[in-house]
Amino acid sequence: MVDTLSQMLNFLNKVSEYTREAISAGNYLLQGLSVTFDHMRRRPVTVQYPYEKLIPSERYRGRIHYEFDKCIACEVCVRVCPINLPVVDWVMNKETKKKELRNYSIDFGVCIFCGNCVEYCPTNCLSMTEEYELATFDRHSLNYDNVALGRLPTSVTTDPSVQPLRELAYLPKGAMDPHEINPAEARAGKLTSEIVDWMKNNSNQNSTKNKTKDSDKQGD
Repeated sequence: MVDTLSQMLNFLNKVSEYTREAISAGNYLLQGLSVTFDHMRRRPVTVQYPYEKLIPSERYRGRIHYEFDKCIACEVCVRVCPINLPVVDWVMNKETKKKELRNYSIDFGVCIFCGNCVEYCPTNCLSMTEEYELATFDRHSLNYDNVALGRLPTSVTTDPSVQPLRELAYLPKGAMDPHEINPAEARAGKLTSEIVDWMKNNSNQNSTKNKTKDSDKQGD
């Protein structure tokens, strides 16, 4: 009799454990499906590249632009580069006792686009551009000399063969196509400029409230 009861209890325990595991697995499955269905009802974020291109931000770190006439061959860019990447070829002029720059090159196949060279350049001869199309069939073609580095990038907004897309992440709720949308229509999120204005308004309101409280305290 005792053995029968113990066997029944073991059986019931196993059934309860199996039921809990099945419920837990069902919960995980529902959570995964909820994420899937949530993404299914969202708008697509694909861009019809290369016919459409997103406008990079103002702080985008693209290909480095170099101005040969401003460079003084100080090699600060080489010292601050984490991988000593820029190659500065110069000779010393014995008459003027100054450096004469011969060639300047950067291998974008190795560059990590950290921007240190641009930040620490004393003559501002280096700058980051919005150009990100650096793909090539030969990795040696990514080694840009001073002539290639001096080429000005083509802006997305001025390219007649490309349709620039702006504010793609801030489309109105339920909109599926970023084209031909009324600019006055309410957006799903706030732009950076709107957030800055909102912060300024809040700070002004807080300062006004603090002044009112101080005046009330002085009146008391």
